[in-house]
Amino acid sequence: MIKDFLPVSREDMEKRGWDQCDFVYVIGDAYVDHHSFGPAIISRVLESHGYKVGIISQPDWKNSDSITSLGTPRLGFLVSGGNMDTMVNHYTVAKKRRAQDAYSPGGVMGKRPDRATIVYCNLIRKVYKNKPIIIGGIEASLRRLGHYDYWSDTVKRSILLDSQADLISYGMGEHSIVEIADALNSGIDIKDITFIDGTVYKAKELSSVYDAITLPSFQNIAGDKRKFAESFYIQYSNTDPYSGKRLIEPYKENEYVIQNPPAKPLTQAEMDRVYSLPFMRDYHPSYIPLGGIPAIEELKFSLTSNRGCFGGCNFCALTFHQGRIIQTRSHESIVAEANHLIWDKDFKGYINDVGGPTANFRHVACEKQNTKGACINKQCLFPTPCKNLKIDHSDYLSLLRKLRSLPNVKKVFVRSGIRFDYLINDKDNAFMSELCEHHISGQLKVAPEHISDRVLDMMGKPKDSVYEEFLRRYKKTNERLGKNQFVVPYLMSSHPGSTLKEAVALAEYLRDLGYMPEQVQDFYPTPSTISTCMYYTGLDPRTMQVVYVPKTPHEKAMQRALIQYRNPKNYDLVVEALTLAHRTDLIGFDKKCLIRPKTKGNRYDNKSGKTREGKRKKSDQYGDRHGSSENVSERSGKSKNKLNSYSSKSNPKGNGVLPDQKRNDKTGTVRGRSNEQTPMVKNTVNKRNKNNGTGRTNRHKRVTAKR
Repeated sequence: MIKDFLPVSREDMEKRGWDQCDFVYVIGDAYVDHHSFGPAIISRVLESHGYKVGIISQPDWKNSDSITSLGTPRLGFLVSGGNMDTMVNHYTVAKKRRAQDAYSPGGVMGKRPDRATIVYCNLIRKVYKNKPIIIGGIEASLRRLGHYDYWSDTVKRSILLDSQADLISYGMGEHSIVEIADALNSGIDIKDITFIDGTVYKAKELSSVYDAITLPSFQNIAGDKRKFAESFYIQYSNTDPYSGKRLIEPYKENEYVIQNPPAKPLTQAEMDRVYSLPFMRDYHPSYIPLGGIPAIEELKFSLTSNRGCFGGCNFCALTFHQGRIIQTRSHESIVAEANHLIWDKDFKGYINDVGGPTANFRHVACEKQNTKGACINKQCLFPTPCKNLKIDHSDYLSLLRKLRSLPNVKKVFVRSGIRFDYLINDKDNAFMSELCEHHISGQLKVAPEHISDRVLDMMGKPKDSVYEEFLRRYKKTNERLGKNQFVVPYLMSSHPGSTLKEAVALAEYLRDLGYMPEQVQDFYPTPSTISTCMYYTGLDPRTMQVVYVPKTPHEKAMQRALIQYRNPKNYDLVVEALTLAHRTDLIGFDKKCLIRPKTKGNRYDNKSGKTREGKRKKSDQYGDRHGSSENVSERSGKSKNKLNSYSSKSNPKGNGVLPDQKRNDKTGTVRGRSNEQTPMVKNTVNKRNKNNGTGRTNRHKRVTAKR
């Protein structure tokens, strides 16, 4: 096997002595041969099974010749929109066009079309009428059946129909893609490949379909929101590889889309094999003069420890894509990769992350999941931890210790998400202690998302009291270690269930902390999440109870403004929100008030935050108690005010929340949470010691392999 990038041109094929590729892989991202990128894993897995795979990256979708650059493949085309859903990649939650694409050369936006999977497939079908087309990746996985599309505000058909593809390989795809390739190689017609787990196919009749559940027809879910919610929950309840049933979605007479049960999770040996494949661990050299690929920056010196998540957040699509069963690599596999990293010429001594969707999940939730799968109607952590949940950090702790002991390693960071509700239920405090002592640098980012138990229930997150207990233990641990470290909370506005009342409560909480996030994430309704179903239908599909949904841009703007109530630009929105919520008691001069009133003799300038006389209002200076967005010294990294202490003045609750900072998100992505794949709150990168990495506090958004 040649250790080089896979062919991207005819010349590359000739160097390998190829006349024809077995598969041509068309992808929406730039070509990065790293195991955090789905197309890299799928192409290398196929290569390891003897198949010849060529790559066409970001073809010109307006020119059909761009799809023919590697000639006609022997077995078929593979198509992926990329590591991110292309609509999330292109648009903010406000449906405004983003300025940058971290997965394109130089971060330039516009290298791929909206709904890239559909566009690429139709381009291929225009040129190659009868060649098999297999689609995968996050974009296809989350649209495998009828789904709500936020960007058009409509219910759309399965992507299999709109793309004219033959099969969907959904989920992570290592098992299913090899079975598809072997079937095609043995001469089986693509239309007869209906028997592989982890795939979706089209059928004209159902005589050969068995052990299946028939969903409401597409016409029914498109016209009846209650039927949509019922259909979605059936789908959600059949995402487990052990208990999941075959699903049939009727469209019209003689047209059905059939989803086979999910593929089985990889064993540890299989995971080790995948991550030992000969990845080049970098972007293709053709991108060097174009500025490289920004998304690789944090990932190059990060280590994938696991995949899957039993956290079960309702706004996250991981259940539909990676599943709830944790799959891990062995210590030997991870340490072997680390031994390769530490001798890289660009390695500065800092391993950026060791984790996955959730860093501190290193084994299945309970032994039952190894044979029976995850419970259908119960969550492992919500609303409280299951009595059968195995809570143990010893394996992860042992792994981190091994990595810390390697030569050339100065620090091993943990930047993937930490489930604090899992952590505080560990009777052994060793992981909390070593996390604070060795694996963070000044701050730890966690995701409480909200403080209202009503909203948290809609999110599938633990009660606020659980977060408060975590903060208490975190503070106590740092005090014992003699460290002055903080927690940065990720917060979400406008999630289903959040009225102005809950938004005001969150603003009061932030007031008491003396903390204002510089940026806030609105809930992003991406396909195939419980929260998106709530958003579209106004119903909780788990109970079919009515849920309040903030939908209008103006109401969402008010909820977001309340979280950033100190920003002078938000003054009018905050006044309106407080008035509508009957909380005008928070407009005044008392220390508990959020804003001061406008008065005839002392007008508030909404643009500058100054009074009419040109002096800054005391309430807008925020003083030492509140800090400002400029409170981080770029030279020393020390706070210019007293917010970098646990003092009761700067932090009344004494929980060590970091003051406002400016975020420098170089990758623009997210782990993990499969919806927006960006953090709930964006904060600053501390620029001290920027050349040796000790000040790098940007939350690593693990780009898990998504096909």
